Amino acid sequence: MKQIFLDFEKPIADVEAQIEALRQSQEASGVDITAQLDELAARRARATESVYAKLTPWQVSQVSRHPQRPYTRDYIDRLFTDFEELHGDRAFADDAAVIGGLARFEGQPCMVIGHQKGRDTREKLARNFGMPRPEGYRKALRLLRMAERFDLPVFTFVDTPGAYPGVGAEERGQSEAIGRNLYEMSRLRTRIICTVIGEGGSGGALAISVGDVLLMLEYSTYSVISPEGGASILWKSAEKAPDAAAVLGITATRLKSLGLIDRIVSEPPGGAHRDPAQLMQRLRRTFVEVLKSLQAQSLDQLLERRFDRLMAHGKFREVETD
Repeated sequence: MKQIFLDFEKPIADVEAQIEALRQSQEASGVDITAQLDELAARRARATESVYAKLTPWQVSQVSRHPQRPYTRDYIDRLFTDFEELHGDRAFADDAAVIGGLARFEGQPCMVIGHQKGRDTREKLARNFGMPRPEGYRKALRLLRMAERFDLPVFTFVDTPGAYPGVGAEERGQSEAIGRNLYEMSRLRTRIICTVIGEGGSGGALAISVGDVLLMLEYSTYSVISPEGGASILWKSAEKAPDAAAVLGITATRLKSLGLIDRIVSEPPGGAHRDPAQLMQRLRRTFVEVLKSLQAQSLDQLLERRFDRLMAHGKFREVETD
């Protein structure tokens, strides 16, 4: 697949174009230009390192939405085995924006749940661009309760612009479905590992990200609202999205400094889409370590710690008034 470059990645794209031109020339002429290709590859690596060393929050947001970035199904296929997808909320319908089912991680039975976006136009429409309706969150809750019943660890993957705000979704209780998931996950008696792999937008992300450990990929985002939405509210213009991204503190490093996430999983140079295999290896090692740590603790200890983590969010300062 041809690599897609973002606007700020022009220095990388220019070197990549030179590499491609040389490769085509080599195929046509048969002349060995390995040395020149190696030199250009080194230049590409330096350009990538330089660009990604100084990303703004808005640029990180763009990387988190990159159309070639791995989605939940990619993580399921590479990290888990024996995946058996389960459908429907047993009340209204099946929501393709949320996928989930039984699987095995390192041979151990588990439950996997995540948002799923689409690659092409047809799949994007079918999955509603990764924006779940209430039945998607109720399906997730059904699977969470099943995991609790059989004492299965849960892995959730967060990647959504937010819950779908359509009239039908609101009529069927969108906010109630999200609130119910938050409540139930806070007291679910099984181990829960949540990972933000792309966009973590608003309550749509929160609804499957309450757990014992919250991980974020290096170039993912997690926020109460999208930069465009925040800009529209604060400045009445979506063009102020870069300013909103800076104010909202949406990046993994910022959220880690605030104590809102537990761990950052570093991505390959240029983002997860540049080397998915390398990212999967890193995430697998992280999952093994985290799961082992959680299984060493009793469920009562985990629930107490989970509650304490939730209650610790946010800070305030008392001031005396006359």
